[in-house]
Amino acid sequence: MRILMVSLLLSLSAAPLAAETTAPADPSAEEGMSLIDEGIKIILRALLDDVQPKMEELQKGLDEALAEMGPALKDLLLKIDDFRNYHPPEVLPNGDIIIRRKTPAEIENPDGQIEL
Repeated sequence: MRILMVSLLLSLSAAPLAAETTAPADPSAEEGMSLIDEGIKIILRALLDDVQPKMEELQKGLDEALAEMGPALKDLLLKIDDFRNYHPPEVLPNGDIIIRRKTPAEIENPDGQIEL
């Protein structure tokens, strides 16, 4: 559906440009372009009318999820402090995901060179 909307928007925006670069000599051709332009606008309005309720429903769901998960995420972020203090996540053969905290020496020397 997004592809259809994007292609319609592109064709809608390209129609006036094409009309400017190659001005039709025939008035009926200009009328035809105007009708095509109006048809595209009608289709886009219909698509937006169809999508709007779903987008509002999605927004409502995201708001509810954020309200439920917000406090837990805030607590988690307070415990994590800075993401740069951690190694990238590793996936173990059993499917577990671990995120290792860097040692103080690794945090002090982010380029990986540990002084002895």
